[in-house]
Amino acid sequence: MIVKRLRYTRESLDLKQKDLTKLFQVTSSTISGWETGKDTIPLRQLIKYANKFNYSLDYLLGIKDFNEKYSPLKINLKIIGKNLRITRKQHSKTQEEIAKMINASTSGYSHYENGRNLITTTFLFNLSLIYKDFSVDKILGRTK
Repeated sequence: MIVKRLRYTRESLDLKQKDLTKLFQVTSSTISGWETGKDTIPLRQLIKYANKFNYSLDYLLGIKDFNEKYSPLKINLKIIGKNLRITRKQHSKTQEEIAKMINASTSGYSHYENGRNLITTTFLFNLSLIYKDFSVDKILGRTK
């Protein structure tokens, strides 16, 4: 399950799934799918949740066991791409190597680094399994 803490954080906020249907503009069954791991929450939706309830993406994804407070994030594909490229180069990897590791096409991964497409939640989570000290919040350009 990629988003390990969505249900836990929702319940700790004393919210029901139906309370989140308005925020996400989806059905309760969609939220249930995200919480059970049947479906993967889209990154834009995860960011919306993190911004609204002041959670770090690293915490929601289970990368860190503690929540840090961040400023609300506005998606900037160029910043995300730049941070992905910097991180890859710091680990002396090629785009082809990273694409293979996260089960993506090289051209697809290239589009993430070039700021053409928003990287998926699944691929970001997979990167956290590859790189030590990886932070989704940092990759996305979130500030404290």
